[in-house]
Amino acid sequence: MRATPTVLDPAGFDLPESQRRWLRWTIYIGYVALTAGIFHGLAQALSYANIDILRFFPGLRGYYQGLTAHGVANAIVFTFAFSNGFLPLMTARALGRPLVGGLVQATCVVLLAGNLLVIYAVVTNQASVLYTSYAPLQAHWTYYLGLVLIVVSTWLALVNMLVVYRRWRRDHPAARIPLLGHIAVVSYVMWFLASLPIAVSFLGFLLPWSLGLMEKVDPLLTRTLFWFTGHAIVYAWLLPAYVSWYALVPRQAGGKLISDSYTRIVFILFLLLSIPTGFHHQYTDPGVPEAIKAVHAVLTFGVFFPSLATAFSVVAALEIGGRARGGRGLLGWVTKLPWGDPSLAAQMLAMLTFVFGGISGLINASFTMNQVIHNTTWVPGHFHLTVGSAVTLTHMGVAFWLIPYLTGRGLWSRGQALTSAWVYTVGVLIFARGMISAGLAGMPRRTFRVAAAYSNPDWDWGGMLTGIGGTLMFFGIAQFFIVIAMTALAGARGAHPKDVPVSETLTAPASTGWERHLDRLGVWVAVTIALCVIAYGPFLAMYLPARLVSPGFRLF
Repeated sequence: MRATPTVLDPAGFDLPESQRRWLRWTIYIGYVALTAGIFHGLAQALSYANIDILRFFPGLRGYYQGLTAHGVANAIVFTFAFSNGFLPLMTARALGRPLVGGLVQATCVVLLAGNLLVIYAVVTNQASVLYTSYAPLQAHWTYYLGLVLIVVSTWLALVNMLVVYRRWRRDHPAARIPLLGHIAVVSYVMWFLASLPIAVSFLGFLLPWSLGLMEKVDPLLTRTLFWFTGHAIVYAWLLPAYVSWYALVPRQAGGKLISDSYTRIVFILFLLLSIPTGFHHQYTDPGVPEAIKAVHAVLTFGVFFPSLATAFSVVAALEIGGRARGGRGLLGWVTKLPWGDPSLAAQMLAMLTFVFGGISGLINASFTMNQVIHNTTWVPGHFHLTVGSAVTLTHMGVAFWLIPYLTGRGLWSRGQALTSAWVYTVGVLIFARGMISAGLAGMPRRTFRVAAAYSNPDWDWGGMLTGIGGTLMFFGIAQFFIVIAMTALAGARGAHPKDVPVSETLTAPASTGWERHLDRLGVWVAVTIALCVIAYGPFLAMYLPARLVSPGFRLF
């Protein structure tokens, strides 16, 4: 029997070609969505620079149509399409066995069907409600059903991962879960638990409401259910990037991960603390007691700690790699890292930009400071330093080895790939600087500045930086698309990576002692559910039953 690969033994695995093909097309769906999303992102950035985007984007019927298209395409379809392809592959690779072919196909088909329904609703201007989908703004029923199917596709991907895990566990009842498999499964288990509230909102309220089966809806309850999921979704986007940072990047840098158990603890903390934090998005909402908001504020600060732990662990792994390449002195190892590798460089740039995203996130989490920047451009400035930089740049970096691995073709133009990452990084830093500074001066978010009846000279400089940075981001992503398309169509056959770059740890996972409890995923899921009940149970007990008071409105 072939040895099961672990994080310490990355040899001996080859995914069937049919499954590679379906995973590849799953990821391509995300790239198609991102293509549309970046055009609308460019339009949004230019609008903050006071450029009338409706004159240059003739197919756009209104500002909020474009804003909805940008948010849904980039933040939902692209991210989950990538995760649906990447995390199952990592699970299969870690456990040394193929996925369930029918579930791989079903994941892709359901994702595509959901995407097509959402495209129809948004393109026909029947869903200009933004990706947050707040009631009482009402979209066409195809929009809600499409988003439900996109979420269902992630559940199918998780089922595939769990089936593979159960088959592996049946054959290895006493073995430690290989680290890569552990963190990949925990990442999507967290998302599954987090996605249940928004599934209740869409299936129980918004979809029947849009179909006319319910006359009115409860705005506060559906908004609360959205943010029950809505902050955790940020970690659903980030954790696949963290999987690469922990389990793949050290190998690419020539280093080693400092601790197997430390990594498992970090991902378990993300599982425990990512979900019960949603009320910090509702600090200004009436109807939510301040005591409950305070509990969520504390938990939000708590989830910052595994991110700090990530910074320590990943930088330590990079330092090991840099010093192994001859780096000396306090920071001399940084220059010895293989910055010419576009896959690694893009992910290290993602880490650098994410430092600013994490710090600015603490401002949002603070009740008093949040009042200063609430509903200003500060918020999307912060948002683009997390999902718009850490996630996007990491996905770009992973794609520079993943697409060659899945297609069997070598990466086309390493120089172009490297340039795309740097151009995008410079752009996102300028963009975020503009949005954050204008936000501190009070420039509102989600407002078409060109048509606004009010303005402020203090917003001009920030708006201009936003437009310049957004344009650079657009060109960086466009260059990335050229590299990926040319790789798939014209990359040198056979010049692709033959294996996933799985990292080693300095020490092997312990086979006895307390560390074995880190593999008891069922226990950690039960603790997570208990924390969610503590965080949301008092509000739901106080508030329910639903107060169906508001009809639907379609303003745009």
